[in-house]
Amino acid sequence: MALGMIVFTLILPALPAAALDVVKIGLNYPETGPYAKQGLDQRRAADMAVEEINAGGGIMGKKVQLVYRDTKSNPEIAKANALELFDAEGVPMIFGGSSSAVAIETGDVALKKNRLFFGTLTYSTETTGEYGHRHIFRECYDAYSAGKVLSAHLQKTFPGKKYFYITSDYTWGWTTTSVIRSFTATKDTNAHPEVLTPLGTQDYSKALAQARDSKAQVLILSLFGRDMEVAVKQAYEMGLKSKMQIIVPSLNDDMAQGAGPEAMQGIIGTLPWMWSVPVVYNYPKGNAFVKMFEAKYQRYPTTSGASAYVILNQYKEAVERAKTFETKAVIKALEGHKYVGVKDEQYWRAWDHQSVQTVYLVRCKAADVVKKSKYQQDYFEILGLMKGEEAAVDNKEWSEIRDMVGMKSALDEYQATK
Repeated sequence: MALGMIVFTLILPALPAAALDVVKIGLNYPETGPYAKQGLDQRRAADMAVEEINAGGGIMGKKVQLVYRDTKSNPEIAKANALELFDAEGVPMIFGGSSSAVAIETGDVALKKNRLFFGTLTYSTETTGEYGHRHIFRECYDAYSAGKVLSAHLQKTFPGKKYFYITSDYTWGWTTTSVIRSFTATKDTNAHPEVLTPLGTQDYSKALAQARDSKAQVLILSLFGRDMEVAVKQAYEMGLKSKMQIIVPSLNDDMAQGAGPEAMQGIIGTLPWMWSVPVVYNYPKGNAFVKMFEAKYQRYPTTSGASAYVILNQYKEAVERAKTFETKAVIKALEGHKYVGVKDEQYWRAWDHQSVQTVYLVRCKAADVVKKSKYQQDYFEILGLMKGEEAAVDNKEWSEIRDMVGMKSALDEYQATK
């Protein structure tokens, strides 16, 4: 009698082949809220980068699929988005921002989940300073670099003058004003007054009236996005531009367009990048990016779009150097790495994960020049630049700042719980 065998087969649900060939990446950005314009440019440039990456075979043979979430520039919403992107969508990396509070919160989730976060538009020094760790990288510049470059100019052109500060009341605004006060010797708040304003303020007339009545010669608007647009337009309407020099520490094209050429004329600030930088300095990769973006969207890219584009390409290259998507290996592949994105050479500094880079001092052009320019988007004249090593915070000061808040000088990394 033959013995029969019964074979038990465990049938597992099959994953579609396509799912195995895709890597999802999260874009946690402001689709709505006071920084929505900056968010839109991030998405546009990110979509373009993904098309380019996928046309070239993806990342290690996997096609990239972006998964979008709207932060509304709200840290709690950003945190919930990040948890969902990491846990439900399974993304190995999130990028985005336009609020440093959002970036810090998202970065904290990345640390706890052993994943990565890249900040596209997060200028507070705290992002890679007091709150820095090994799971967060900042591609843009920071308030320290912007403030140092700007203050060098102010010390030459407005020595001994009275300043008035209008500051957005959250981490980026605080650190921006603090850095400028330090570098311009205007720490005395009685001699150089300040008004704090909530993010998303709709009317700056009261704060601007205080600035006017103070008889200050320099007005620092530590404001960004729609907040800056509203304040600059109101300052123009109130005639403040004839009474004081207006300074906007961190500028970009879409903010300038929102305020308008008449209101922006003569305003001084800084930028980590603008579309004309590769044109003026003949940076081939930057010129190619500008032309591709222009062909696709019929306008020039802005700072936030450029950063999003560079981040996706930098992540791709780091994964390919590491030969894995595993977080720790990708971090090692990034730390200390030099790269050329859309301007001159930058590098991911190993001890704080700041992208060290050139910073540009700019002044807004005359209104008639802007109006005659293509897309009415030629707003900024470059007054000067400072190389990244000179502009960026050094290790000694960075370590002292972290020590003051009880943080180690070495960056924390993910520790598995037992």
